[in-house]
Amino acid sequence: MSEDTSIRHPMAIGQVMVNFAARYGVDVETCLMGTGIREAQLHEADVLIERQQEMRLIENLILALPEVPALGFELGLQYNVSTFGIWGFLLRISRTLHEAFETAIRYLPLSTAYCRFVTWSDAEEFGVVADPDAIPQHLRQFLLERDTATAIHLFNEIGLSGIPIKRIEYQGRAPDHAARIESLCGVAPRYGCPRNAIVLRRQDAETLLPMYDPHLARLLEDQCRAQLERRQVAGVAGQVRQLILGRLGLVASIEAVAQQLAMAPRSLRRRLEEEKTSFRDLIDTERRELAVQLLTGTEMKLDEMALQLGYSDTASFTRAFRRWFDRAPGEYRKTRGR
Repeated sequence: MSEDTSIRHPMAIGQVMVNFAARYGVDVETCLMGTGIREAQLHEADVLIERQQEMRLIENLILALPEVPALGFELGLQYNVSTFGIWGFLLRISRTLHEAFETAIRYLPLSTAYCRFVTWSDAEEFGVVADPDAIPQHLRQFLLERDTATAIHLFNEIGLSGIPIKRIEYQGRAPDHAARIESLCGVAPRYGCPRNAIVLRRQDAETLLPMYDPHLARLLEDQCRAQLERRQVAGVAGQVRQLILGRLGLVASIEAVAQQLAMAPRSLRRRLEEEKTSFRDLIDTERRELAVQLLTGTEMKLDEMALQLGYSDTASFTRAFRRWFDRAPGEYRKTRGR
């Protein structure tokens, strides 16, 4: 992961943290304090949270549970393949663990990682190295341990627990909770190492995985690429997308969006044209993507869906859907359901 703060993460990431905190008796209000996240949003799969919201949630968790040893590492073990949606499923159907983590790094902003990751290998070993230097100092050790624990859990899930971790290496001195990390993952971490790394035998990392599916992998990688582009908020188009997916909603007018961006509507139109898009195209794209998610992932009625997507009535939504997919939304739902 780069230092770019323009990538947003899915709400599922926050939901994992809130559920984890609840097991230690921390209520939702404490977790969400100062984040700007509403409790109802925790259950909305399409909601994305900004980096500063996520970091405040992490800070709240640390402040609420100062007595829990290896808190970050234990939290990291709660994230699994399904937490990350398409990104996670793409890893699961990769050819080998080596290829899975090369792919993971290519689309790393779709995960929860704050560390930068690179892979390395030699004749005997394969490793994933975590670099936490871009993380604010007060969260660095917590997030290093969380990110490496998540990687370890993904290694175990993707390899169906049949591929053992050879070593866990950390820079710096051993913390008081080092024994707790060993009890959580079954491997005693080494400290004072030149890098932060998870190490496997190269032979294990190159073993063909049982769920390998090259055709599906190509399809999912295309979706990861598109999803990564949609989550970018760089540029004017990205800022518009962030506003219409956030507080203004899909009913927002170009005038309302322009006001939020402190520019005239005419200027906003010109800037979007320079980025090869338009306000209408951005609204249309997000409505289409959300419509597919709601049709295939929920039982929401069409009239409710039309309102959710910013249409005045169901007929307007149906006409738009036919324009996108050449079929009615109800027919699309039945087909995808089968």
